[in-house]
Amino acid sequence: MGAEIFVPLGAFAMVAAIVVLPFYFKSKERREMQTTIRAAIDKGQPLPPEVIETLTKSVKLPPSSLRDLRTGVIWLAVGIGVAMATYFGDFIHGGDDFDGFGIASIPAVIGVAYIVLSFFNPNKEPRV
Repeated sequence: MGAEIFVPLGAFAMVAAIVVLPFYFKSKERREMQTTIRAAIDKGQPLPPEVIETLTKSVKLPPSSLRDLRTGVIWLAVGIGVAMATYFGDFIHGGDDFDGFGIASIPAVIGVAYIVLSFFNPNKEPRV
């Protein structure tokens, strides 16, 4: 097994580590927090409101129209940024293939879908 196999394996291991390790550490943190809270409850300690607020803050809220609109604008901006980088990169270097426009269309279409969903979302938040 030569060195030429380690580079691709290292790339895949890095991607796997970037994806898997945050989930692992988050679940480990939750387990430790639950153990601490159980020990406090078993000893008869009252839970401060800050702890309860911290525990409930991580609960995922249902999607709202404002959140969908913000997410859509961010995805649309990413798509436009990739398209501009492709256009200007090929323009500066004299190329005329613009291959990155296909890749740029993926986040742009996701952004447009989120923006459209923001208008049809039944969970309307009051506009401030």
